[in-house]
Amino acid sequence: MKATAALVREVGGKFCLEEVDVAEPRGNEVRVRIVGVGMCHTDLVARDGFPVPMPIVLGHEGSGVVEALGPDVEGLEIGDHVVLSFTSCGACPTCGDDEPAYCHNFMGLNFAGVRLEDGTSPLSQGDAVVHGNFFGQSSFASVAIANVRNTVKVDKSLPLEILGPLGCGIQTGAGAVVLSLGLKPGQSLAIFGGGAVGLSGLLAARAVGAGTVIVVEPNAERGKLALELGATHVVNPRETEDVLAAVKELSGGGVNCAFDTTGIPAVIGTAFEALGPHGILGMVAVPPPEAMMPASLMSGLVRGVSAKFITEGDADPQSFIPQMLDWHKAGKFPFERLIKTFPFDQINEAAHASEDGSSIKPVLVLAGSGRPAG
Repeated sequence: MKATAALVREVGGKFCLEEVDVAEPRGNEVRVRIVGVGMCHTDLVARDGFPVPMPIVLGHEGSGVVEALGPDVEGLEIGDHVVLSFTSCGACPTCGDDEPAYCHNFMGLNFAGVRLEDGTSPLSQGDAVVHGNFFGQSSFASVAIANVRNTVKVDKSLPLEILGPLGCGIQTGAGAVVLSLGLKPGQSLAIFGGGAVGLSGLLAARAVGAGTVIVVEPNAERGKLALELGATHVVNPRETEDVLAAVKELSGGGVNCAFDTTGIPAVIGTAFEALGPHGILGMVAVPPPEAMMPASLMSGLVRGVSAKFITEGDADPQSFIPQMLDWHKAGKFPFERLIKTFPFDQINEAAHASEDGSSIKPVLVLAGSGRPAG
């Protein structure tokens, strides 16, 4: 069938809307009519040089309606509303331990641009290959081919067009705080960076009844939003001479957990030192390749603290996306406050809004969603 997709043809190039051919779903594949899709930092990194084959259709925070099923699909029906997430093999040891974010085949399945089993792509233009399968979906398109493993059924009463970011950015922040760091009710947390991932971590902290939550963020508007969403304190590093001292004072000597979303070594060093005894630091951002951990080993030893890197919030999308939606239904997880919608044909404007910080989480809404963009 035919679909409209946003292709990137060269490193650093614009997203170009073009018609593509979409193959019928095979095996465990699912064809989804995309209703909305989030713009994530990883999409921009791939556009700008992270090694993916081109031309390619990016997009990995899709939501939509199931239109067709491969012959081996179980548990889904045509007409189901779904959120798409990262994909995994389901057969390796970490998948067997319900840790799909650390699938042994994660890089190939999510970044190779083809089906690993035979090197084909479900997308084409005549005889020319268009690379798809980005994060098992390539959802910057009116139609996406996903896999049953990364397709999560959701309630039809929910606003489908804005649910896509639950599959990556929002999942990463929320999962990092409650799954990776294991934040408990009443415990303290310092979040470094008030973007989509950091503020999603804040929402999750509030959903589980955290105590003191400090957000370190230089953008005043984002700091204001953090307070509205439940942060007890905001520290602006542009206006604060000693951020570490400020966090320690506000937390009574150090936090139980710290969460870095910046990937900046100096910031990570501050986050590590802000931990109280037996605290834990989580890191999700991609640092510069040459970056080293700027931490005092003796300081860490004395406090008994630890640090861990986190992929996709350590989440299994099949269970954690429903968890976030349960919080949302209960009024505890207002992730829609992070979202600004754009029509699909304004994808380059949405990318720019993500880059310049004017939108925390841009979401592209496709025609026929039944709801206006705005």
